[in-house]
Amino acid sequence: MLKVGIVGGTGYTGVELLRLLAQHPGVELKAITSRSEAGMPVAQMFPNLRGHVDLAFSEPSVEALGACDVVFFATPHGVAMKQTPELVERGVRVIDLGADFRIADPAVFEKWYGLPHSCTDMLAEAVYGLPEVNREAIRKARVIANPGCYPTAVQLGFLPLLKAGLVDVKHLVADAKSGVSGAGRKAEVHTLFSEAAESFRAYGVAGHRHLPEISQGLARMTTGSVGLTFVPHLLPMIRGIHATLYATLKAESGDLQKLYEETFAGEPFVDVMPAGSLPETRSVKGANTCRIAVYRPQGGDTVVVLSVIDNLVKGAAGQAVQNMNIMFGLPETTGLGQIALLP
Repeated sequence: MLKVGIVGGTGYTGVELLRLLAQHPGVELKAITSRSEAGMPVAQMFPNLRGHVDLAFSEPSVEALGACDVVFFATPHGVAMKQTPELVERGVRVIDLGADFRIADPAVFEKWYGLPHSCTDMLAEAVYGLPEVNREAIRKARVIANPGCYPTAVQLGFLPLLKAGLVDVKHLVADAKSGVSGAGRKAEVHTLFSEAAESFRAYGVAGHRHLPEISQGLARMTTGSVGLTFVPHLLPMIRGIHATLYATLKAESGDLQKLYEETFAGEPFVDVMPAGSLPETRSVKGANTCRIAVYRPQGGDTVVVLSVIDNLVKGAAGQAVQNMNIMFGLPETTGLGQIALLP
């Protein structure tokens, strides 16, 4: 059994990790930390875990976490980079669900996150944990940068087109929408029910923190840099991301449906839907699945890709568990067989 610790267990990604790991047959939860809630039974805060998680929140302790095989950081940026080196030195493998290890250039990280990177050695070593792209590197990694939610949906949607070299990489567009849980479990006016319900708006149009992460990932799929316009929106729902992606073909593309099906053949968590399908966010709610549909409207030179995920599962905790399975040689789907919830 893998001994697992979670740093920052009180947020939405933390409780989603707990939901998934509590059902994982190869895991023993050893520590769930929270400075503010230390001593409180986890099931008292999250009653859905009653009878499944018997631990209480504890103060972060290097000794307790250092006795684990793997530690997940479900924390704001700036936390994992401070604690990871000592854990790695003790032989613990780290999966960071925050942003600390996602962006390879520390200067770019500082520009977008407002603080200098304090762990550049680990940053250089960290593997970006998008399994459909980096599976072999993930197997050997000591530190995993778990991708963000928007970046997961956007990169998987563009992947076949960029790998095949079919589109103009200088003019990519990602029009993406997220449920309110993407903002985290903190009190802010714009996520209050009466502010977010029955409304729909864009945000971060001038620049969003996920933009450099997405651009970096797309550039690695092709040669050279990419030009990406990324516009996120807030939807009046709890979970889900819908990314509508646009690219311009450089030449005749052939059968795009076949391209997508062949690219993702054998991928357990990417579902290329039949031609003409319209994937819905509710079709992935609670599941570690990305559903994709590809279109070429009116047979023109514009490709439209529709990509949907649950931002808390494939966009966060589920992908983190998927990475853990790969790192420790377990079947990749272990503990991740949940079917999406309908209605």
